Amino acid sequence: MRALCVVLMLAGCSRSHPPPQPTPPSGEVWVDRTQADRFRTQRVERRKIDDTLLVGGRIAFDDLRVSHVFAPVAGRITQVLASPGERVKKGTPLAIIASPDAGSALADLAKAKADLEAASRDLRRQKELYEAHAGSQKDYEAAVDTEQRSRAEFERARARARLFHVADGDVVTQEFTLRAPIDGEVVSRTANPGVDVQGQLAGGNTVELFTIGELDRVYVLADVHELDLSSFRKGDEMRIRVVSYPDRVFVGRVDWISAALDPQTRTARVRCVLDNPERLLKPEMYASLEMHIDRGRQVAVPKGAVIHLQNTTLVFVAKGTTAEGKARFERRPVEVDDNVSGDYWPVHRGLDPGEVVVVDGALLLSQVG
Repeated sequence: MRALCVVLMLAGCSRSHPPPQPTPPSGEVWVDRTQADRFRTQRVERRKIDDTLLVGGRIAFDDLRVSHVFAPVAGRITQVLASPGERVKKGTPLAIIASPDAGSALADLAKAKADLEAASRDLRRQKELYEAHAGSQKDYEAAVDTEQRSRAEFERARARARLFHVADGDVVTQEFTLRAPIDGEVVSRTANPGVDVQGQLAGGNTVELFTIGELDRVYVLADVHELDLSSFRKGDEMRIRVVSYPDRVFVGRVDWISAALDPQTRTARVRCVLDNPERLLKPEMYASLEMHIDRGRQVAVPKGAVIHLQNTTLVFVAKGTTAEGKARFERRPVEVDDNVSGDYWPVHRGLDPGEVVVVDGALLLSQVG
């Protein structure tokens, strides 16, 4: 009877304490097949990686086809001859400025010209007297010195007068004509009649009176970070968008890359040339530059497969099933290039082609166990 009780007790103990289940090793997660069916997997392959690099920039004038016109003399604007939007030729009058500086320059030129003529006549007379032994060598040499000084003063006065766009024989006047330095369109104008202006030649605080340029071709300037600089090559095609025309894509090409970095921002200036036949793009517009980059064929995984946990980047690799029928997934640390803008990130280390990774549900899987 006592033996029977012992047997019954042992049988009861075996029913209340089932044998222990196997546990997954470190670095693995096991889940039931019904749970595993919720996760979508994909085989790792070598893929063509297309990347898009976005950089902010601004529209600017072609600096060889624009001129910022200032008044070279101080004075008062008496007449404005050109209007915004008007096309002008080189030398076309833009404005008339009443300037004592212009009158002074012309008066100096007239005086220097008269002094040179008088010195030249005296030199000829002294030379004739000296050659006829009727005059002293001292007087002849003095006449030569005077003539040379007068000629130098005349050349100085004439060079200064040319800055005011006058010829040697012009009459003395205080009216200075401001002219267009290049062919182009009057893009902007700040000159108004009656406004006093400071002259560049006098070193004053000058104000730009006219901007003349061509807008059928413009520049796009961008500051590119040094990490992205290796992606740019002269001649590369750029797709450019501006806020004013969100549905338009303008195509330009890189024509210059700065040879030095800005020490403060660690960026280099990149310039693109852009045709603008419709004149839709205006200087100082903000622009976004988009460049397509072909990174070749690389081992890659979808972005959804990659999990960032603290300082570790990992994926879950399918490793088959256990003896009990549970799905096995391995936590695999990987090194990926997450700066690529496409749907797939290149894997530099941690995965081989042919392995199967979880691409949908990896975040939920990381919370199991």
